[in-house]
Amino acid sequence: MQRSGLKLFPSSFWKSRRVEKSMRRVLPRSLLARSLLIVFIPLLITQGIALEVFYGNFLQVASRRLSDSVTSEIVLSLNALEHLKKPADRQWFVEQAQQHLQLVESWHSNARLRRFGSTHVLGPMDEDLARALRASISYPFFVNWRADPHTVKISIQLPDGVLDVEAPRKRLDMGQIWLFVAWAVGSSLLLFVIASLFMRNQVRAIRRLAHAAEQFGLGRDIGPIRPAGAQEVRKAAVAFNRMQDRIYRFVSQRTGVLAGVSHDLRTPLTRLRLSLDMMPRTGMVRAEDIQPDVEDMIGDVAEMEHMIASYLAFARGEGAENVAETEIEPFLEDVAAAARRAGAHVFSVRVAQGLRVHMRPDAMRRALTNLVDNARRYAKHINLSAQSRSDGVVVMVDDDGPGIPPERRDGVLRAFESGRGGGTGLGLTISRDIVRAHGGEMELLDSPMGGLRVRLFLPR
Repeated sequence: MQRSGLKLFPSSFWKSRRVEKSMRRVLPRSLLARSLLIVFIPLLITQGIALEVFYGNFLQVASRRLSDSVTSEIVLSLNALEHLKKPADRQWFVEQAQQHLQLVESWHSNARLRRFGSTHVLGPMDEDLARALRASISYPFFVNWRADPHTVKISIQLPDGVLDVEAPRKRLDMGQIWLFVAWAVGSSLLLFVIASLFMRNQVRAIRRLAHAAEQFGLGRDIGPIRPAGAQEVRKAAVAFNRMQDRIYRFVSQRTGVLAGVSHDLRTPLTRLRLSLDMMPRTGMVRAEDIQPDVEDMIGDVAEMEHMIASYLAFARGEGAENVAETEIEPFLEDVAAAARRAGAHVFSVRVAQGLRVHMRPDAMRRALTNLVDNARRYAKHINLSAQSRSDGVVVMVDDDGPGIPPERRDGVLRAFESGRGGGTGLGLTISRDIVRAHGGEMELLDSPMGGLRVRLFLPR
C-alpha cells in the first residue's frame, strides 16, 4: 500500500520538494535578512546588466572608432614620410603631426624591432588598436601600453628603420574600467545601506508586535503598543490593540459574572439552609405541616435555575457558530414574528430591500430577542429598522416606554444591573457582548417614539 501511494505523486513533485528544501537551507531565516536579499539580488543583477551593456556594447564601439582614427593618422604619416625624401621635409611633417595630430614621431634608421604584437591592458582598446593596425599597414609593429601612463608607444618596422609614434593615451582609452566598477559597487552599497536602514525600521515594528503578542499570550499586561512602520504594520498594531482591549473586556465581564454568581446564589441558598434547619428532626412529620416550606424551597430552586440559565447563556456568548452573509429584512421579520408570539406589539419593520451583512444569525437573533423582550416589559409599541452605512449596517430597536435616563445608561449595560425587579440584569449585557463579538458596538439613545432606542452597529 505504501509503494502504491508513492506512485500517486509524479517524480516532478518530489524534485520540486527537494529543491524547496534545499532553498530553505540556503536562504536566511529572519525577515530582515530575506528582505535585504530581495533588495540586493535585483540590485546586483541591474548593475551587472549595466556593466555588460556599457562595456560590452558602447565601450567596444567607441574603442573601435578611436583606434580607427589613430590608425588612419598613423597610415597618413607613413604615406607622407615615404613620399618626402628630403630630411628637412620629413622634419617639417613630423612637427606638423605633433602640433595638429598630437602624434610624437621619431625615426630610427637601420633599427630592428625585437618584440611584436601588443602588451595587454584591461579593456578592449588594446585589441581594437592591434586589429586596426593589422588591417591598415603591412609592416610589423609593437604597441607598448605600459611605457608611460599618459602615452601609448607604437613602433613600426619599416624596411630601412623603425618609426616610433607616441599617441596620447586619452585618444584611445575612455577611462579605467575600475572607475565604473567602483561607481557601480559604491552606488550599490550606498543603496543597500539605505534600504537596510528602512527595512530595519519596518522589521523593528514587526518584532515589537510579535513581542507584544507573545507577552499577551503569557498573560502579561503590557498595555497598547504604539503603531509604527508601514501602513500594513500599523493596521496590524491597531487591530492587535483592539483585540487586546476586547479580550480584556471579555475577561472582566466573565470575572464579573463569576463574582455575581456567588453573590446572587447566596440569597436562595441561605433561604434553603434556613428552611432545612427549621424542619423537625425527630418524631412524626405530616406533609401538610411542611407544605409551605417545601413550596418555598421549590421556588428558591426555580429561582436558582433561572439565574444559572442566564449565567450560562451569558458565558456561552455566540458559541462556535460560523459567520454567514444574512439578508437583514427577512431576519428582522423573523425576530418580529417571534416577539409577536411572545405578546409583544411590534408596530413596524423598516429595512431597505437587499441589505446584507456578515454575522452569526443565531447569536444575533438572541441579542435582538433580548432587546425586544426588554422593550416588551416596559413599552406598548416596538419598531425595528435597519440602515446601510459605508462601513456597515445599523440596526435600531425603538419603543415608546419610559426609557432610561442618560446618566443610567452606562450602568444598565453592566452585568447584574436591572432597571426593575424580576430580572438578572444580563439581557442588555448579553446583547452588547454578542454585538462586540461581531466587531460592532451597541448604544442606548433617545427614541423618536418617546422611549428608548437601542442602536446596533455591525461592520460589513
